[in-house]
Amino acid sequence: MPSLSNPSPTSSDAAVAGGESALEKAAAIERAQRLTDVITRLRRALRSSIRTEYPWESLPMAQVELLQTLAAAPLRVGELAARQRLAPNTVSGLVGKLLEAGFVDRQADPGDRRTARIALTEAGHQQLRDWQRAHERRMADALESLTQADREAVMGAIPGLEQLAKALTGPGVPEDRTGL
Repeated sequence: MPSLSNPSPTSSDAAVAGGESALEKAAAIERAQRLTDVITRLRRALRSSIRTEYPWESLPMAQVELLQTLAAAPLRVGELAARQRLAPNTVSGLVGKLLEAGFVDRQADPGDRRTARIALTEAGHQQLRDWQRAHERRMADALESLTQADREAVMGAIPGLEQLAKALTGPGVPEDRTGL
């Protein structure tokens, strides 16, 4: 009679363990797909709903994100490109449009007079404040339309979402605080 006190692992035990691992991986992928889908729909809904309160055509989201980044401090085009994870020539084109609109200007870089920093003008600050107020108003209205339980669930998820954003940013990349 075989001893039951110290059974050795069998190939079927390994298969079960491997199957659990495969199931866990499949579940993780399914959660990631669901989260990606919800975030994509949320971004799309936010962008389209804000159009009712803000003249969207005059300031595309890419330009809003640059203004949000510049609100903290003036930056060189290369720094803006790195923070936005865009090609420098793409950022140069966006900056050109913001210059034409009067929302940013070029300033001499005190550390290197050969380069320029891009800074928000007062008009840029005002445009960003207007956009932010409309965005916050729309979000507040949407949150108020939820049940108390759903509102609490959304607000309770914020710390985890912030940590997820940090994990996705990766080491050495400045944190993006541009919102959705």
